[in-house]
Amino acid sequence: MEQTAGCEGGQSLMEDPLSVSGAFEGSEDIAVARDLARSFLTGVQAVYGLPVSGRAMGMVQLVVSELVTNARKYAPGPCLLTLEVNGGAVEVTVWDSNPTPPAILPPDPMRIGQHGLEIVMAVGQSFTVHREPVGKRITAAIVLADDPGGDVTGRRL
Repeated sequence: MEQTAGCEGGQSLMEDPLSVSGAFEGSEDIAVARDLARSFLTGVQAVYGLPVSGRAMGMVQLVVSELVTNARKYAPGPCLLTLEVNGGAVEVTVWDSNPTPPAILPPDPMRIGQHGLEIVMAVGQSFTVHREPVGKRITAAIVLADDPGGDVTGRRL
């Protein structure tokens, strides 16, 4: 696993979003990807004072785990994970070498397994799939702070 982090040039958060990236090749790296997400969000909160709710911390790790697991399962070679704080949310992006978009199945409580993307779409503010010249890039955004009234935030309807 390789990782890079950046808020380049010492600019403010508004001018240059915070981000971290990692490349993952083995299934054991799924736990490392979750650890990267937790460490990144802990730093965002401690160093930059941005609010990161407990819900957001858990949901980002869940989304990272699901997306990296899918990339490792369905695409040969490494996958790339990028986490970027942007507009009060963290965008979780995973690139893999398989250009085939994921099968997004309708909710089915009788189906055993294959609920990962359904969950990612339910907990995220947004979900997009982009084909790349090589492979595809999947991005899900998770709001960092819960509503001050105590309501959790997620997908905008």
